[in-house]
Amino acid sequence: MDPIYIAGPTASGKSAVALLIAERIGGEIISVDSMQVYRGLDIGTAKPSGAERSRVQHHVIDAVGPNEAFDVARFLRLATEAHTDIVRRGHVPIYCGGTGLYFNALISGLAEVPAPNLKLREELEATPIEQLLKQLSELDPAMFERIDRSNPRRIRRAIEIIRTSGRKTSDQRTNWKRKADGHWFGLARERADLCQRIDQRVDAMFAAGLFHETERLLNEGLTENRTAMQAIGYRQVVEHLRGERDLPATIALVKQKTRQFSKRQLTWFRNQLDLEWMDISESEAPETTAKTIIDRLKKT
Repeated sequence: MDPIYIAGPTASGKSAVALLIAERIGGEIISVDSMQVYRGLDIGTAKPSGAERSRVQHHVIDAVGPNEAFDVARFLRLATEAHTDIVRRGHVPIYCGGTGLYFNALISGLAEVPAPNLKLREELEATPIEQLLKQLSELDPAMFERIDRSNPRRIRRAIEIIRTSGRKTSDQRTNWKRKADGHWFGLARERADLCQRIDQRVDAMFAAGLFHETERLLNEGLTENRTAMQAIGYRQVVEHLRGERDLPATIALVKQKTRQFSKRQLTWFRNQLDLEWMDISESEAPETTAKTIIDRLKKT
């Protein structure tokens, strides 16, 4: 069977559905999540539990420590290695996650971009976002039009690539070629249902010990990792520990940031990927969604 790809916003139920499909068709899951790659970032990333990983083998999870660098090129290499190994053993690769950049790499490969320029990066990190956007609009208008303007890290990287290579990021992307074939599905829910699920998930994360997990990660070098420190939940808890807001306000902010993030995810997936969308009702069980997908696979 061809590989399966399951995408969608956070808290849409992707992981539970992918797990059931994997069990029923002999699949293994390749995580497409930019934060689950970090060891120790467990509660705040809704990482599969030990019990779930004993049911189905998962890949590209816990790949690096919280103080180590990880990028899309490394993800693509690890995912490709996992894919090859899964197929060799006669199983089905099931890609599941919500990181659009990683899905894009699976489809299009990687442009040839320069290595990180740490000196320039420090300069850009000290530059206000308004100035960065002005720079990007002048350097690469096409990229400026489609980039997520609420993501300073991505804006800085786009400018860094242009200023280091002398080439527009949008021009580099035009040479990408489609590489990923298979069955592509997107999971979507009514907005009110998704927001309720997000709020419940955040409450459960704090009840499970997100606060203490973050304290432990700080001792393991979390603040040294610019990427991991952007993870929703951990960043807000760190700010709480610094005295920027009380715990109730922190929990409320994590919910707000997660809801905003889920909306951006859904918009990106609908605009950028050709997915077969599954509209999941509030009462629909993961078993039902999994069966629907498997039934559709049998017809192809």
